[in-house]
Amino acid sequence: MAAARRLLALAALAAVLGLPACALLERGHPPLATATGVELERYLGTWYEIASYPNRFQRGCTGTTATYTRRDDGSIGVRNECDRDATRDGIDGRAWVAGDDPARLRVRFFWPLFAPYWILAVGPDYEWALVGTPDRDYLWILARTPTLEPATFDAIAALARARGFDPARLALTPQP
Repeated sequence: MAAARRLLALAALAAVLGLPACALLERGHPPLATATGVELERYLGTWYEIASYPNRFQRGCTGTTATYTRRDDGSIGVRNECDRDATRDGIDGRAWVAGDDPARLRVRFFWPLFAPYWILAVGPDYEWALVGTPDRDYLWILARTPTLEPATFDAIAALARARGFDPARLALTPQP
């Protein structure tokens, strides 16, 4: 229970101090292109975090997953979980499409704060995804399995670089 409270407190702090700023501007970068033709129904389900830019709210996490489900109101339920301090910890949120581009989502874990969640690229069978924020401060590589082939990882990292992200900042996420 203490771990869950700590995770919630860290996520709240991150939201207050960092993530909402992502929605304001892209800080001198060229506009960030998102994946074309994203089908959110195919995106739903569980994703394993393969790598990410290190951030405060995920510090100490291993075995990180994100599960997306369709909610009755049409929005998307978000369940993020990780192993931390020998406990499985998690937080629930909600996402919705921002405007008319289904690859541009807004995610909220604490009302009234929200953060951009942009799907930058997806594999042809939705077997992997590259997700980031328009200010390029946050980046995640996700997969439907706990590991990716090195060549696939390198190709996704190259896509990130082409969109103005620094792949050298990516930290691999230990998965069981």
